[in-house]
Amino acid sequence: MNKVLVSLLLTLGLTGFAHAAGNAEAGQGKVVVCGACHGADGNSAAPNFPKLAGQGERYLLKQLKDIKSGARPIVEMTGLLDNLSDQDLQDISAYFASQQMSVGAADPKLVARGGELFRGGKLDEGMPACTGCHSPNGAGLDAAGFPQLGGQHATYIAKQLTDFREGNRTNDGDTMIMRSIAAKLSNKDIEAVSSFIQGLH
Repeated sequence: MNKVLVSLLLTLGLTGFAHAAGNAEAGQGKVVVCGACHGADGNSAAPNFPKLAGQGERYLLKQLKDIKSGARPIVEMTGLLDNLSDQDLQDISAYFASQQMSVGAADPKLVARGGELFRGGKLDEGMPACTGCHSPNGAGLDAAGFPQLGGQHATYIAKQLTDFREGNRTNDGDTMIMRSIAAKLSNKDIEAVSSFIQGLH
């Protein structure tokens, strides 16, 4: 079952997005404003702002385009991308993708449950393991547009999972991959898996 799901997701991911063609060197000069929240190298200090460093270029580009178009509304980003061209967004994505994400630490009390969810899912409820799309070490799969999770702030991950579950974030496509998965997670599940992800590397 998981192999079939992963194959389907890979196919959708590989055919669903144009390949990013950014220039990381050019992008470095375009991220000054981004650094205020996300850190100059993409490693944000604030846990509510995502780390962009080391994130897949394809995933970053999709998110930037979705934010710019309004498909993924983020109040703090309102208007910040309006004057940027597609090439600017590609260059910014390439720059952050070329950086190294820092790793946090997981809460030892949540590691066991978080690891169970990340590696095993909740198969009795039809929820696949996170590893199928995000890899066992959380590195993601850039070719398919699946994001790197390992090392990301637990606070940010928890908010995204909650937003997917509640329907406040909907830019996971018509297949509703993340909304379907998050719908099967309780608040305690989200807390545990988010903490596990923060320490994963």
